[in-house]
Amino acid sequence: MKRKPKLALRVNHDNPNHHLWNNRGVWWCHLTVHKPDATAERLRFSLKTRDVEQARERRDRIFRQIAEHYEIAA
Repeated sequence: MKRKPKLALRVNHDNPNHHLWNNRGVWWCHLTVHKPDATAERLRFSLKTRDVEQARERRDRIFRQIAEHYEIAA
């Protein structure tokens, strides 16, 4: 049986900006995928917005879409 990569999502509910950072005014998202071969891959991508509310919405939508393809390792 082939093992699926696991997505590391530790959500700090006290921090609404979890997995987000602002780089020169543009919001980015970052997360880590743990692969079956014991390696990990960091994913970072621009959310292409300067608005934090819109960045949170885009992050949450992306996380929902990613969760369809990866097992979540919280």
